[in-house]
Amino acid sequence: MSTAAFEDAIKKSKTLEEKPSNEDLLKLYAYYKQATEGDNQGERPTGFDFKGIAKHDAWAKIKGKSKEEAMQAYVTLVEELFSRQ
Repeated sequence: MSTAAFEDAIKKSKTLEEKPSNEDLLKLYAYYKQATEGDNQGERPTGFDFKGIAKHDAWAKIKGKSKEEAMQAYVTLVEELFSRQ
């Protein structure tokens, strides 16, 4: 997986005509964070920060996935989202 293909997918994701589902948005977030930062090292948010908790959990769920795997998963998901439109 090339970094250029990943960067192109990031740009392409911002041009989607329809907003992806919350589930797909969380996947995009998790794959992006895993590809750019590696495993989630942060503390899980508490209280009423439901969005923060969901994002944290989505990223933590793919712990151990390599940068290349995360980039490929991101690119694949963006292509899938475009094919649904």
